[in-house]
Amino acid sequence: MSLTLGTKAPEFKLFDTERKERSLSEFLTRKTILAFYPGAFTGVCTKEFCALRDAMANFNSMNAQVVGISVDGPFANKAFADANNLTFPLLSDLSKEVSKKYCGVYEDFDGVKGYTTSKRAVFVLDKTGIVKYLWVTENAGVEPPYEEISKALSSF
Repeated sequence: MSLTLGTKAPEFKLFDTERKERSLSEFLTRKTILAFYPGAFTGVCTKEFCALRDAMANFNSMNAQVVGISVDGPFANKAFADANNLTFPLLSDLSKEVSKKYCGVYEDFDGVKGYTTSKRAVFVLDKTGIVKYLWVTENAGVEPPYEEISKALSSF
């Protein structure tokens, strides 16, 4: 992982569920939670993203938004968003380059040789793109510490 607290998050351009190219800079009008996840429709990712969805009123009160990023394609991400009533953007890191820059990847994910996914990670960015909080796990079965995310958002 190359990002550390206080560094500027690298710009990116990724496709959303409507196959529209989106850039990090367009999200930086608010505090931004970048949530990297291994895969749509997996158990822990579904629990995580439903928890983030359920926390949106709290995040909105702190002028914050959520952006999800995975190596899944736009069609899988759209189905995942629709199935779970997710109203925040889900972006497709098909080349895995953004994941590698931010948090790294899991190789041979869940024992599937050749299947590489984003690590489960959360980055809280201020409006200038500075990393104010980060959490990356080597264990894809662990959900992020939601209270820490809220605490980080309220600290700036």
